[in-house]
Amino acid sequence: MLSRGVRPLMADRHLEPDTPELRARWGNFAWTAENAEQAKVIIARYPAIRQRSAVMPLLDLAQRQVGVETQTQGWLPIPVMEFVARQLDMPAIRVVEVATFYTMYNLVPVGRFHVQVCRTSPCWLRGSEDVLSACKARGMSVGHTSADGLFTLTEVECMGNCSSAPMFQINDDNYEDLTAESAAHILDELAAGRWPKVGTQLPGRHTVEPLGGPTTLTAMVDANYDYRGEW
Repeated sequence: MLSRGVRPLMADRHLEPDTPELRARWGNFAWTAENAEQAKVIIARYPAIRQRSAVMPLLDLAQRQVGVETQTQGWLPIPVMEFVARQLDMPAIRVVEVATFYTMYNLVPVGRFHVQVCRTSPCWLRGSEDVLSACKARGMSVGHTSADGLFTLTEVECMGNCSSAPMFQINDDNYEDLTAESAAHILDELAAGRWPKVGTQLPGRHTVEPLGGPTTLTAMVDANYDYRGEW
C-alpha cells in the first residue's frame, strides 16, 4: 500500500470496454490506402521469421489513423488491435500485451491534445506543480478529458528533459522550461487553433545550453572543433 502523499509511478491503465457500440464503430477498421503502403514498408524492415516485431510501429500507425478519424491524438480500440494481430499473424492477446505495456499507446479515447505533465524530481523541484495547476485552471483533471474534448491530462514520470525542466509533452511535441504563465499561454494558443513555439520557452535559449552561452567547449559554438590534441 502506498503511503499518504506518495504517488504511483504511472496512472492506472485499462482497456476501453469491448461493447457492441465499440464493435459497430471500429469492427471494420482497415488501413487507408496511404497507411496500407506504409505498413508494407514497415513490415519489410524485418526478416520473414521476425515480422511480428513490426507490432510496435504498426500499433503507432494504427493509433495515428484513429487520431485522424476522430480528430484527437488517437487511441487503440480492441478491434483495431485485433486488426494488427491479423496482419502479423499473431494472437491478439500478444498485441494487447504490447499495447498495455508501453504508455505511448492510448488504451481509451483521449482529447485532441494529450497533455502529459512530467512529475519526476527535477521537474517537481523546478515547478511542475505550477504547470499542473495551469492545466487544472483550464478545466482539466488528471486521467480525464476536458468537457470540450480538447485536452486529456496525464501525469507521467521522467520524459528525458531534466536539463530543461519543468516540461510537458502535448501529442508529439515537448514544451520545456515552463512557468505557470508560459504553460497557460501554450494551452490557450492550442485551444484557439494556433501552434505555439515548441521546445524551450526561455528567450535566448535554443536547446539545453546554459543561459548566457556555454562556459566550456566554447570553440564548438560556431563549428565542430577537435579538442583531443589539447587534452
